[in-house]
Parts: sequence; structure tokens; C-alpha cells
Amino acid sequence: MSGDPVETFRQEAQDLLEQIETGLLDLAHRPGDRALIDAVFRGLHTLKGSGAMFGFDALAAFTHHCESAFDRVRKGEVPASPELVAAVLAAQDHMRALAEGTDASEAEGEALLVRLRQAVDAAAGVVVEAPSAPGAATWKVRFSLPTDALANGTRPLPLLDELRELGECKVTALTDQIPPLEALNPTECWLGWEVILTTTHPRSAIEDVFIFVIDEMTLEIEALEPAAPVAEPDAPAEVLLAAVNSEAAAAPIAEIAAPDTQGGEAKAARVGDTVRVPAERLDELMDRVGELVIAQSRLKQVAVTSTEPQLRAVAEEIERLASELRDTMMVVRMVPVAQLFGRFRRLIHDLARDTGKSIELSTEGETTELDKTVIERLADPLVHLIRNSADHGLETPDQRLAAGKPATGQIRLAARQSGAEVIITITDDGRGVDRARVRAKAEENGLIAPGAVLSDSELLQLIFHPGFSTAATITNLSGRGVGMDVVKRTIEGLRGAIEMTSEPGQGSQISLRIPLTLAIIDGLLVRVGPARYVIPLPAVEECVELTVEQDMRSTGRSLLTLRDRLVPFIRLRELFRTGLVPDPHQKVVVVATGQERVGLVVDQILGDHQTVIKSLSSFHADVETFSGATILGDGGVALILDVAHLVAAGQRQDAQLRAAG
Repeated sequence: MSGDPVETFRQEAQDLLEQIETGLLDLAHRPGDRALIDAVFRGLHTLKGSGAMFGFDALAAFTHHCESAFDRVRKGEVPASPELVAAVLAAQDHMRALAEGTDASEAEGEALLVRLRQAVDAAAGVVVEAPSAPGAATWKVRFSLPTDALANGTRPLPLLDELRELGECKVTALTDQIPPLEALNPTECWLGWEVILTTTHPRSAIEDVFIFVIDEMTLEIEALEPAAPVAEPDAPAEVLLAAVNSEAAAAPIAEIAAPDTQGGEAKAARVGDTVRVPAERLDELMDRVGELVIAQSRLKQVAVTSTEPQLRAVAEEIERLASELRDTMMVVRMVPVAQLFGRFRRLIHDLARDTGKSIELSTEGETTELDKTVIERLADPLVHLIRNSADHGLETPDQRLAAGKPATGQIRLAARQSGAEVIITITDDGRGVDRARVRAKAEENGLIAPGAVLSDSELLQLIFHPGFSTAATITNLSGRGVGMDVVKRTIEGLRGAIEMTSEPGQGSQISLRIPLTLAIIDGLLVRVGPARYVIPLPAVEECVELTVEQDMRSTGRSLLTLRDRLVPFIRLRELFRTGLVPDPHQKVVVVATGQERVGLVVDQILGDHQTVIKSLSSFHADVETFSGATILGDGGVALILDVAHLVAAGQRQDAQLRAAG
């Protein structure tokens, strides 16, 4: 973790703001959920306190107003109305800017607070059904704080004040755990308290008093027989409390058991379970692992040509360790897509407000994992695709009802793993793509000739052409002719692919095929002519020999029969124009993406290879056949084949042959 305390606070503030946002969005659907209300209040309270502690006074002052509003919700004075939730969500964006230290308009902050006050006042006018008043009950509350509570900013006096607000109580301080004077550290808390409380409030109200410290303390709440109001505490108890906290007034105190040292140890163990590591350190470590894999590959090649058995044994051991280290590093970098999907709940909430549409977001496969770098680079493309679905795809409630659909439109995000890829789909149940409008716009822009024959997938792919838009009017969401081409370039930059399907009147689906990682993959090393290439191993289905007879028989057709299925194949020596005579015993490597298969004809299969992916230069950025390069054990370079591109090329070749036949 960074040694800068301010940067540490900012990281923790972002976590708190995400928790607050999640709680608010859940409250929009379950406004009476007490656990959610408490969670939002705790987040706001912690953010305010931490902000003040680290010198973020503007953040603390601003957050205080939101905390006060939710304190009224927590106490049942006002409901968590949609307007109040929306006001705090809007205020949360201002808090984020204040935490990040970016320019935050003071006038904007005042406007947000005015909106918040109006929402609270409006909610206060709503009649909230009060629970039936129970009879007074008497409770015995025993609690103690950890010895480091005072140093960590926890004060007993406010806790006792809150208990007094619940009813009449008698407080007794327990002093049996206080060490001798010479051993007493004034920063440590050794007092315990026992409170006899008579109140009409339920047990949950007592528990709420300790809502922010309950994980670190010991607490016992025992119901006693109903009792009459009790007397105020005596003077010695007040003196003892004053010794603990300089802010002591005439507040009651109480008794409790000895401090729970095991609880403190358990707390320390929990804290040590997770370590926050800066992302750049993970990237640096990944680079080192990549260099180690390259060095191991060189060692393996030297060992193969050596007659020294000990060298071979060491090379095999290092290969095993390097492979395990690579796999461990891959796991460390993997994060669930829930981290990505969770960001879009707020987006949908805002889109519904901006478009006047009723939109519901559902997610599936949130536990599917992707490399953290891939997750980061997917955020912007998914934002654009979701905004596009909300603006272009979904109809207004009136239009949906007229079409026999539910008034609320559905946008669904799903993720699933398929081999070495993750497939992310964005589906809506809107109006679908108007093919006639797409064709007309494409002809108008000169993208296709009038009357040109296109398959449905080719027609839909025109949407991803730069500057293409079918929006009748420009809105703040879409329609400016930018975005979809950028989405496609970003996905292809991740060595992925983007596909679209649509049913008129039923909706559209966009599928993103993304590799699990961008760093190291297992590959199959092959030779075509004098050059060597790497085929990503997860895409390889099988390898078969292509006999001379089969090669001659397939001339002009480029089709191979495998288990009663025709598989198109590509002769890589022709694609790469080696100008050499093929080897007499060529091999066909059958690769697949999804359900589509194609064979790649190579001269020789050299074996498996742990491939550290190196990006191609910007000069080669437009070469679609290759997705990168790797360094081999002998220092040579092998290009990595883009399987998705080659499969698509094989399908086009097959379609052309079928059309010609």
C-alpha cells in the first residue's frame, strides 16, 4: 500500500463511496430495508469522520448534511423516498470529487444541499405508519471496548448519552480490570460498563447505539422484568467517566466483563487476510514473470541439446516452478466481472431519469473472472453499449404498452467463460435494429453500393463503421456518429471480437469475446516455411495430418471432412506467401472460436510453448492476422496468430466456395 496517508484515505474513500452507492441503489427498490438504511448511514458517518481526520474538511462538512438526513431516516422520522435517495446519489458524486481533490464547485455543492433539504422536507410530509407503542421494558446492557479504543477515536461518553436518550437508566462503571497506577497507560481503556435501561424502544434500538463499534467490542443485552424508572448515577461514577474522557458531563456509566483479548487477535487476523497492493506493482511483477518464462524457455532449449543429466533435471524443475508461478500470478490478477457490472447500476438509474423510460438491469455470471487490465479497458465500451441500448434500443413506456410489451424495458448483462475467452453479452428487449434505415444510411454515406447484396451479419456490422449513426435526432446520450467504431477498436485491441444480432420488435444482443488475459498464454508452436508461429493453445481442438492425396483432392475447395463434418481450412503458406514447396507431411491444426471451426495447414508442429505476449508496433497495428509476438528460447521471434480473424477468413472462404458451387 502507498505510504502516503492522504492517498490511503482516498482509496478507502472510494471504497466507502461505492458501498454507499450500492446501498442507495438497493434502497430505490427496497426503501423500508432497515439493514440497507443502516449500511448507508454507517458509510456516510465513516466517510465524514475519516475526511475530518485526514484534513478533508470540505468533504466532512458536506457529508455531514447527508449523514444527518439519513440519521432521520434511521430514526424513522422520514422515509427513504425516491427523491431523497436520488438527492443523496447526486450528492455522492460531489463527495467523490471532494475526496479526489478535483475542482468541485462550491455553488454546485450548495445547490445539491438545497435539493437534499427539499427532499427531506418532502419526505417528512409523508405519513409514516408508526409501530404500536410497546410497554416499557427493562434491559441489562453490559459492554466493554478494546484497550486501544481511545487511541482509535472511539469515545464511551456518546455511547452512554445515546443509551440515556432511549429511556431512564442507571449506569455502573466496572473498575476491576484497571491495572495498578504505575502500569496504567492513559491512552488505554480498561473500564467496563453495566447499564440498567428502562425503555419503550425495542432491542434493535439498543444495538443501534453500538452500530459502529460492535465488531471490536464485547456486548451483552439481557431482558429483565419491567421496572420503574431508576435514579440518576452517583457522583463517583461520573468522576470515573471524566477520567476516561475529558468531555465527560453528567453522563451515566456501567459495568462489564474483562476485555476480550481473543477478539482483538481475531480482529488482527481478519485485517491481515487482505492486503491492498498498487496496480502498478502487479504490472511490474507480471513483467518480471514474463521475463522469467522467456529465460526458462532458453534454458529448456539449452538442456535439450545437452548430455548433462543434472542440467536437464534442473531445467525441468525450473520449468515446473515457472509454470506454477505464472499460474499463481494469473490468479492474482484475475477479478470477478461483478466489479465491472456493479458500476452500471448507477448508470441505468441515471439513464432512466434522463430518458424518461422505465429500465431494469439484470446481471448474470458475476463470478466470472477476467484479468484486471481487461476489466479496466472494458469499462468505457460497455458504458457506451448500455447507453446505446437505453437510447436507441428501448422504447418509451407508452410505446412498449402499445406493442404489447411490459412498460419496463429490460437490459441484461451476462458473462460466461468459454475456454480461454470470456463472452460478455448486452441484451435488450427493445425495438431491434431497423435494417432498412441502416441500409439507407450506409448507401447515403457511400459505404455500400445501392442494392448491394449483404448478409444480415454484414449489414449489422456497418453500425460499427466510423461516423455511422441512424439516430433521427442528436441527444446527450447518442446520435453523434461516434462511439461504436471506438468500441470495436477497443475490443479488437484486447484481441477480442464483437458480434451483433437483432430481431425487429424483439430486441438486440451484442456479444463481446474477450481473452482471459493479455500477458501470458499457453501456445502451440508451428512452422510454416522458414518462420515459426504461435497458435493460442486453448483455441486448438485437434491436429491431423494432411496427406498429399487430400491436399490434391481439396484443391479449389479447401474443405476437409472430419467425423462427417466439413471443415474449411486455410493454407498458411499461401496466406503468408512463403514461395516454398510445402513439406510432404503437412499438418492441419483445427482451431475454433465458439461453435465455428477452421483448419490451419502448417508444415510442422514443434510443440507447446509458454507464450509471453508482446504487442506489435503501431506500424503493424492494421495487420489483423497477428495479435502479437513472442520471444523464443533461441532469441528468435514468433508471431502469434489471431485465431478469431483466421476463423472468420475461413468462413468467408467457405461461403464463397459454396456460392461458386
